Amino acid sequence: MKSKICDMIGIQYPVVQGGMAWVANPSLASAVSNAGGLGIIACGHAPGSIVQDMIDEMKRLTDKPFGVNIMLLNPHVDEVVEVVCKAGVKVVCTGAGSPGKYMAQFREAGVIVIPVVASVALAKRMEKDGADAVVIEGMEAGGHIGKLTTMVLLPQVVDAVSIPVIAAGGIGDGRGMAAALMLGADAVQLGTRFLISLESTAHQNFKDAVVKAKDIDTVITGQITGHPVRVLRNKLTKIYLQAEKEETGKDNPDLERLEEIGKGALKRVVVDGDIKMGSMMAGQIAGLVHKQQSCKDIILELMDESHQVIKEQLSRF
Repeated sequence: MKSKICDMIGIQYPVVQGGMAWVANPSLASAVSNAGGLGIIACGHAPGSIVQDMIDEMKRLTDKPFGVNIMLLNPHVDEVVEVVCKAGVKVVCTGAGSPGKYMAQFREAGVIVIPVVASVALAKRMEKDGADAVVIEGMEAGGHIGKLTTMVLLPQVVDAVSIPVIAAGGIGDGRGMAAALMLGADAVQLGTRFLISLESTAHQNFKDAVVKAKDIDTVITGQITGHPVRVLRNKLTKIYLQAEKEETGKDNPDLERLEEIGKGALKRVVVDGDIKMGSMMAGQIAGLVHKQQSCKDIILELMDESHQVIKEQLSRF
């Protein structure tokens, strides 16, 4: 399969692993890179020293290209950018803002910059700021989301920019990959499916909850805060959504109350396995994900299925 993203980064398959906080660590990311995709380690709110340790571990585990996901709201973002540039990281994916402030640094260090966007306007702005590609993320995705679906957003962004577009949100098998490619994507990004991979160190309780999930088992929290998050239903979401309902409509909603409810909730499920009071960030595709596989098997299955689907559909015309 010919892909501008593959040529740009030097990877074998047009498959990118999402930069999931607490989940996308060197164990998972190196497995994806070694399997021919683009593995990405997530910085979250980590300081530069922790990011340096993760990069060093990645270099011990793989000699393939890998990326670092930088959340621009990280209070340590300046030092993280410096660490990434000095370490010779191939790719940076950014979220929660524009990387324009750091573009000169990235350019000087030869870093490929791929921001995550949730609108056409932001995609166009990222291209203007010098981004090499963009990840469009539909609201089907797990974690922090925008307002548009992948199928609606993807072709509009493809039409609006000249740089390669990577599709994310609601893609869990070869059929989804084939659909994204037909809509103009140059590659796909998966989060939920890699979350439950054998190499993922996320707690088994969390993985089991994703595997058991049905199509309607995710909800969106945080709408009132302006930072909506898609997660699997549990006791925490029931408490949070009730509190959110009580604060909605107030002149001065108590957002600190909501923040306190969700504080540390992602770590609780990823590390501790608390599926009742943890924030189980997962996409709507969880209802289609029923088996744990190695990252290599996931990628090869994606490629085989997408090729077969495209071949079968073309034969009908």
